[in-house]
Amino acid sequence: MAATKSEGHAMASKAVTPLDLVKCRRQVDPKIYTSNLGAWRSIFAKEGLRGVFFGWAPTAVGYSFQGAGKYGFYEVFKYYYGEKLFPNTNKTIVYLGASASAEFLADMALCPFEAVKVRMQTTLPPYANGLREGWSKVTAKEGIGGLYKGLYPLWGRQIPYTMVKFATFETTVNQIYKTLGKPKESYNALQQTGVSFLGGYIAGIGCAVISHPADVMVSKLNADRQPGESGGKAMSRIYGNIGFSGLWNGLPVRIAMIGTLTAFQWLIYDSFKVSLGLPTTGGH
Repeated sequence: MAATKSEGHAMASKAVTPLDLVKCRRQVDPKIYTSNLGAWRSIFAKEGLRGVFFGWAPTAVGYSFQGAGKYGFYEVFKYYYGEKLFPNTNKTIVYLGASASAEFLADMALCPFEAVKVRMQTTLPPYANGLREGWSKVTAKEGIGGLYKGLYPLWGRQIPYTMVKFATFETTVNQIYKTLGKPKESYNALQQTGVSFLGGYIAGIGCAVISHPADVMVSKLNADRQPGESGGKAMSRIYGNIGFSGLWNGLPVRIAMIGTLTAFQWLIYDSFKVSLGLPTTGGH
């Protein structure tokens, strides 16, 4: 099941690469484009469709590994925390703890690919033309540590993101069924996966907002951290340059990207569960 979630994560991530590309570039340089639509027109005119999807390979591979780890470990931790360690604990607290634990581990797999992706997408001319070239250039110059220099801010972005993603999704799906007025089991599989899609989109909006400042900082660190500069010093310097308002650059496009991505992730995941005869997530 985790493998299928990994594939779904990769397909959804690749599909939103054009949104991610423009979001990252506008985070690093707010003046590079006047609008998202203008950005895609400019990129397509100069580089064609390949340019619009530039960076898809590290995105797809990285989020495949992360998706498998995140959803696989979430199911393990949710059972372990909710059934074994803290059986009488409020379910929302279990969802939060399980998702935080799962994301902590999953980000270790994502971080190297995120580092390569951000450098490819935010430097003009591009830092590298592909995943293999980018990986080789980073490790040749900075060693393996260069692929992990954004790990702490990545945790700062992804752990709150995932906690909101899972807890909000489960809570939202429960509320949707309460609003509909009938138990989940009275709806067919198509209707249940439709609820999953809607719940995923709503959860995605919350994820995007709560994690956006850290997302901006990850982009800035991977693009603008000086050799030998500590993480704390780099973040202080970057914040001094962009200020609080700069931490929110690119939020609208990220809401569209994360909402869509999260909705399709849950749709793919729950569709696969249904195909195995398992119930969809949430609503119990």
